[in-house]
Order: sequence, then structure tokens, then C-alpha cells
Amino acid sequence: MAAREIKSPSVAPVEAPHRRKRLGMYFLESDDRRTALGGGYTSGATPVNILGKPLTEASVSRTGGWLAAFFIFGNEMAERMAYFGLSVNMVAFMFYVMHRPFEDSANAVNNFLGISQASSVLGGFLADAFLGRYWTIAIFTTIYLAGLTGITLCATMTSLMPNQDKCDNTALLMGNCEPAEPWQMLYLYVVLYVTAFGAAGIRPCVSSFGADQFDERSKGYKEHLDRFFNFFYLSVTVGAIVAFTAVVYIQIKHGWGSAFGSLAIAMGMSNLVFFIGTPLYRHRLPGGSPLTRVAQVLVAAFRKRKASFQSSEIVGLYELQGKRSAVKGSSKIAHTDDFRCLDKAALKLKEDGVDPSPWRLCTVTQVEEIKILLKLVPIPACTIMLNLILTEFLTLSVQQAYTLNTHMGRLKLPVTCMPVFPGLSIFLLLSLYYSVFVPLSRKITGHPHGASQLQRVGIGLAVSTVSVAWAGIFERYRRHYAIEHGYEASFLTPMPNLSAYWLLIQYCLIGIAEVFCIVGLLEFLYEEAPDAMRSIGSAYAAVAGGLGCFAATILNNIVKSVTGNEEKRRPTWLSQNINTGRFDHFYWLLTVMSVINFCAFLFAAHRYQYRAKQVTEIREQANVQLSTRDHTVP
Repeated sequence: MAAREIKSPSVAPVEAPHRRKRLGMYFLESDDRRTALGGGYTSGATPVNILGKPLTEASVSRTGGWLAAFFIFGNEMAERMAYFGLSVNMVAFMFYVMHRPFEDSANAVNNFLGISQASSVLGGFLADAFLGRYWTIAIFTTIYLAGLTGITLCATMTSLMPNQDKCDNTALLMGNCEPAEPWQMLYLYVVLYVTAFGAAGIRPCVSSFGADQFDERSKGYKEHLDRFFNFFYLSVTVGAIVAFTAVVYIQIKHGWGSAFGSLAIAMGMSNLVFFIGTPLYRHRLPGGSPLTRVAQVLVAAFRKRKASFQSSEIVGLYELQGKRSAVKGSSKIAHTDDFRCLDKAALKLKEDGVDPSPWRLCTVTQVEEIKILLKLVPIPACTIMLNLILTEFLTLSVQQAYTLNTHMGRLKLPVTCMPVFPGLSIFLLLSLYYSVFVPLSRKITGHPHGASQLQRVGIGLAVSTVSVAWAGIFERYRRHYAIEHGYEASFLTPMPNLSAYWLLIQYCLIGIAEVFCIVGLLEFLYEEAPDAMRSIGSAYAAVAGGLGCFAATILNNIVKSVTGNEEKRRPTWLSQNINTGRFDHFYWLLTVMSVINFCAFLFAAHRYQYRAKQVTEIREQANVQLSTRDHTVP
């Protein structure tokens, strides 16, 4: 038997307390043994050109880097401009033009936001499995443009809108305006969800594709990646600021058709810029269907569920020899001791023979891919609460602003522009991030980047809790002021002596929370996800955002049903008349939920171990075991 060949456990019995360590040692020793499947991919995560061929040394120097990333930033900026432009204007468009009730309009837009984010896992799957990130972006950005064009037509052609005659604000509030025909609403929903479908394909791929432009083997890779995700979110913020200012201004001055048309034009121009940058991009090979690999691991583990790790039939944990990987577009992943039940999928038995089916025997890399995806889930799950708060702020804080004085000197700021302030705070924070935050936090934490990825996510969740708590404090004061000064029934009348700029505190706090949490999460998911599943990993963040939107709708419906009573004429906390409702109570409910969520995050973050650190510990542990065994063997 060769010196590096795996011996069955019956030859070298080990006491029960060391079983977990022994299994890992077998994997490390089996890494260069002969394997039944053979073959494999030697490129690992090596970048390729658009044709799928490895880049030459000359090509590497001419592609990727910051220049390629800036073309990608442009696409993301336009996509976010369209996304936020629709989120801030579509509720008003459905209410004022399509004559839908305000609550129905808000729920429809929340569903649009939720679907566009929650279905991002589809875009991530297509990118990682078949198309690659470039072609997924190219296809879905075209679909996005088609949806925006359809929405523009709906706001331009009178035949696609209900009759606007005799429909003033009073008629709207009384519900006396002519409602939209069912087919008109069907058309609007179809083009709206086509747009959501386009966004779902783009969102999980853009950040990962941008990060792909940097060489993992370069000395400054970590620093470049950290700066990339900050600049990436800066482009998101610029898109949001334009949507909350310029697009709102166009709508007020030139109408709905021009506003939505400007979004379509911006998207078309960004598509052009993205395609112009094609010769500069580096690509990663799609790794085949991740769902198939997941299914193979689960089936193989189930088939061998009764196999014992102490059986004399065990040959070892199955993996390809050398540096080759069984997963296209991925480097090999070291074995870990988490989710031991899944290890049985890679457990090679004597009965497996020389040519086992992948539905009976999987490589360790395949098994570890599934483990990583499972271990990542709790972190983005804890950000659902932040996304719920962001969704609530989009509607609730605008309702608050309608009752406040939005004058800034002689300038009167439209209420729909108020959400621009979180964007401005994000822009300011990102501008000062490396010059102020990183040096200060580095002195405290000792971390080279100021704070680790999970620490940044935790800071964001903590600040979001403070934001919603302040919102409850201010709303209590605002409501008391409105009742005391006779504005209880006039919920659409601004109170001249109470400035809307008190809302800036909660806006700025939620902007700071968003920077720390979302940027840290995107970087965390990209670095921790398996090489061939990075788009799906990035989709986790978008799915969390979508679930936050759906959770906001569900929570609103629960609160309305529990707190309101029509028979007793008791308004709900979320009454359309904000002065008779109890938005302050609702904000305090969100605060309690945020505290509980933050505690859950601390628990999940404490248990999580970064992949790089985990692999180092595994190898050190294996070396110690090998050394001990060499000394004990006579």
C-alpha cells in the first residue's frame, strides 16, 4: 500500500472522542490518491475571456481592474435609479392617475419591490449554472428596459389610463374618481412585474461580476475588494439620489410620462455603456447547475444514511487528486466537521466500485458547497429586519412629512423628495469612510480594515434600532403637537411651525445603518460563498431585501386587523389619518423586534467562523494529528 493511501478505520482504530478529527485527516490524505472519477477542472476560479478560454498573461494585464469596474458601476447606478424611481413614484401614480386606494397602491408597490428582490435567486442560479454573470446581466437588463418602456407608455397613452375628468383631490379622497378598467390595471401589473423580473436577474450578478474583475492572487486583492464594495454602494446611492430629486422634479414639471421615460432613457444609456466595456471584462466559468449538485449531495447522503464512519468498508472521503476540482469554475474546498450527516455523500465505500454514480458518491468540494450555503443563511436572515424598516420608512415617513413644513428658507422641498436624505447621509459616510472611520476604528479593533464584515453588519443593525426608536419618539411628539393645535382631522395639511427636517435624524441614522449593514453583507457573501455559487451567495442579500418587503406588508395587515375596530370606531395604528392613528406605537413595536433581531445576530455571528480561518485551523489540526501518528507508529 502506498505511503499516502487511505487506510480503512479497521486498520487504524481511533477512540470515539477523536472521530471528528480523524475524518478530516482522511480527507487531507486522500487529496492526492487515485480516484475513480478522474478528470476534473484544473482552472478552478481562474478568469477567462468571453469565449470561456483562460486569459493569457498579456490579456490579464489588459482586462479587469478598476476601469472595467467603472463600466459596471454605470449599469448599477441606472438600475438603482429606476428601482428607486419606481418605488417613490409608483404609489402616487397608482393613487392619482389609476385611482387605486392608497393602501392597495402601497401594497402593490411593496409586492413589486419584494418580488424583484426575492426572485433574485433565479438570476443567481442562471448565472452560476449556465449563462455566466455577463450574459445574465446582458439579457435581464434588456428585459428591464422593456418593462420601463411599457410603464412609460402606460403613463403617456390616455387609452391605458382611466378618465381624469372631474377628479380633483377631494374626489380622490372620497373615492369618487372613475376607477381604472381591469385590463388597464392588468397591463400596468404585467409591465411592472416584467421590470421586477429584469431587476431580479441583474441584482445578484452585478456586484459579483464587478468583484470578479480583481485578481485573487494579487497582493492588494483584499483592499481592492473592500474598496470595490464601498464604491459599488456609492453608485447605488447616487442612483437613489437622482431618483429622489431629478426624477421627482421631472414628474412635477413635465408629468408622469416624462418621469418614467427618463428612467427608461437612463437604463438604455447604461446598457450601451455596459456593452461598450465588454472587451475589458474578465469572466468566470459557470459551474453547472448548483441545484443538481445540491440534489446529488442530498440523495447520496440519504442513500448512505445508515453507513457508519467506523465501518471497515470505508475507503475515505472522496475527492479528485491534486489541484483538480469536480466543480467547473471552482477551486477545491477543504473538508470541515459541520453538518456531519452530509459527509456521508462523500463517504467512499468498497461497494461503490471503480465508477460510482454522482448520485451515490459526491466529492468533498460538492458537499462543502452545500455546507457553506447552509452556514451563510443566518447572517442575511438577520438583515430582513433592517429591510423591513427601510420599507416602512419609504411610506410611513412620507406620510409624516405631509403633515410637516418642508420649506428650507424660500425653497419648498416636495414631500416625495424626503427619502433623498438617507442617500445623502450614505454618500457623505462613504466619502469619509477611509479617511475618518477606518483609522478610528482600526485603533479600537486592531482590524486592518477598521472592522470585519460581520462587525459592520452588526453596527448597521444596531444603528437601525436607534433610528426606529428615534422615529417613535419624534412621532409621539408630532402627534401630540397636531392634536394640541387642532390639526387632528387635517392630516394632509402641513403644520407651519413644525419642520419636516426633524425627520432628518431618523433618515440619516437609517442611511448610516444601510451603509454598514448592506456593504458589509455584500462583501461577506462574496468572499464566503463557494467560487461557483457566488451569484447565488449575493442573491441572499437581495432575497433578504425581498422578504423584508413582504414582511412589511404582512406586519401592516396584522397590525391593522389587531389594533383597529370599526364597530367601536377605533382607528388602527396605521390609519390613513396619521393624527388619529398611532404610528408611534408601531415604531416602538419595530424597535422591540429590532432588539430581538440584533440579539439573534450576535448569537449567529459569534458561532460563525470565516472560511479562511477555518481552513487554516483544519490544516494545523491535521498536521498535529499526522505528527502524533508518525510518533506513535513503531
